[in-house]
Amino acid sequence: SYICHHTFAIIHLPSYICHHTFDINMPSFTLRPFNPSDAKSLAYHANSRKVWEGVRDVFPFPYTKKDADFFIAYALSTQTEKVFAIDVDGKAVGAIGLHFKDDVYKLNGEIGYWLGVQHHGKGIATAAVAEIVQIAFNDYKLLRVYAEVFANNPTSGRVLEKNGFELEARLKKSIIKDGKILDSYVFSRVNPHF
Repeated sequence: SYICHHTFAIIHLPSYICHHTFDINMPSFTLRPFNPSDAKSLAYHANSRKVWEGVRDVFPFPYTKKDADFFIAYALSTQTEKVFAIDVDGKAVGAIGLHFKDDVYKLNGEIGYWLGVQHHGKGIATAAVAEIVQIAFNDYKLLRVYAEVFANNPTSGRVLEKNGFELEARLKKSIIKDGKILDSYVFSRVNPHF
């Protein structure tokens, strides 16, 4: 088991799932494996231009049930990353993953996440990142985790900073998203137990 840390409680649970029950102002959520029945909810929450603007173009927009079916099949079969549904009230409302690196970077993991717009501003992404960091450090014994944030998505950078990530690099004019050339930022956190 591992410990899920956040400002409201410390909970000991198996590494594949961590359920949070927050105070009255915070919704409960679970990180859990995807299942095929998540496709309808996933498509609904993913089909958002605002979500799409903050993620890589492999994430389609518009986002259909067929896209959700494809993603869920990938999430359930991949060996190169761990992908979890962010579940609120039994519905998949987002996703978070840890992509394992190889070769000389094999002690690194890249974190990626998105959350349906209706659930923004509730602390869910911050707590989900806290959980995935614990999975990376405790279950997979990674030395370093990092995430890339686009300049058009500063909220994602704040989510990472709240979890002890530091701005490591500004990559000038490094991406093109929606026809606009943007900077991106690399935030990282090192395992304190190394």
